[in-house]
Amino acid sequence: MVISRRHFLRSSATFAAATLASPAIFTRGAFGQEDPILVGSLHDQSGPIAASGVPMVESLNLGISEVNAAGGLLGRPLKLVHYDTQSNIQMYSQYAQQLAVRDKVAVVHGGITSASREAVRPTFSRFRTLYFYNTLYEGGVCDRNTFCTGTTPAQTVEKLVPYAMGKSGKRVYIIAADYNYGQITAKWMQKYVKDHGGETLSVDFFPLDVTNFGPTISKIQAAKPDLILSALVGGNHTAFYRQWASAGMKSQIPIASTTFGLVNEPSTLDAAESDGIIGAYGYFEELTTPASTAYVGALKKASPSIPYISELACGTYEGFHLWAEAVKKAGTIERMAVIEALETGLSFDGPSGKVTIDHPTHHTTRNAYLADVKERKWNVLETYTDAKPLDTAAVCDLVKNPGDNKQYEISI
Repeated sequence: MVISRRHFLRSSATFAAATLASPAIFTRGAFGQEDPILVGSLHDQSGPIAASGVPMVESLNLGISEVNAAGGLLGRPLKLVHYDTQSNIQMYSQYAQQLAVRDKVAVVHGGITSASREAVRPTFSRFRTLYFYNTLYEGGVCDRNTFCTGTTPAQTVEKLVPYAMGKSGKRVYIIAADYNYGQITAKWMQKYVKDHGGETLSVDFFPLDVTNFGPTISKIQAAKPDLILSALVGGNHTAFYRQWASAGMKSQIPIASTTFGLVNEPSTLDAAESDGIIGAYGYFEELTTPASTAYVGALKKASPSIPYISELACGTYEGFHLWAEAVKKAGTIERMAVIEALETGLSFDGPSGKVTIDHPTHHTTRNAYLADVKERKWNVLETYTDAKPLDTAAVCDLVKNPGDNKQYEISI
């Protein structure tokens, strides 16, 4: 969902090359002559979204290594089949067909943007290949072949908006990226502003290549809101935060965002530019639970170049383990048997807490966290346990309609 800052890409390019050059992560000798179970991966390791995709693949590698070290699944080792989708939707479509038809993987974990998910979902449905989308997104996907483990607006934006309004005031100005994520998330922001007695003064959308926010800042200054809600996306849009601070507005009007900090923005911007920005996600690296500490330590030991571990990487790790637990429960990698095992309300105790599959929506009930930036790190302020995907639940019921297969634009 997030396009990373340009200067992250230079470092991640080297890291990505190292990742792709890594040897296979199982040894046949440890498992006799059993053929490996193939786990598919479609994540950007190059191009504008690489800095988001690299930690997701490394989390898959970590999960597979853990399962192999514990004896594999069904007595067989796991092997990752990964394709670098190069931040290119056509590559997603091409490699999705290869994973399903040629490689015949048991499951695919992948996709970062909503566009990439919608490019591959029909292919996996057509060729009956189980698919996990592990990225936070705008909600609404309803597909029995697909499991969405990331957070949706009902789990995070619903917490972020009233908290930020309570800290600053009820007159809100919304700025967002001009594509489906930003447009739909802005609608959710407006709903929650209204639900909590606030007023939306304006909603401005920006193409992803916009870097000059001077006119917008002047417009915001004239409107005099109490709060900025931002769903800006990517490296170009990060320029807004620097220009906002340079204009002297940082100390005057606070910012809450659904996207800021998903890569490593708090530690790469100056503290004067980022301190105080509020965010809400399904995971922060700064969580100090034993499971989180162990996960962060293991992932950074295996992949020291990872700049930050956000919900994107953690969700991928948890999505993989949910699938592995379902295979154990089903006793097979056969697609429908694994789906039915997941639909029993299967859970995994991960770094973010307990993550449970919600049968009617194929999304997850999971913890959500609210934090602000302090001294270039996230400072976790609130924990919301067992947050349900209520937005998607309003339109999707795969128990009653198991043949449903679409992304709903939820009426707000």
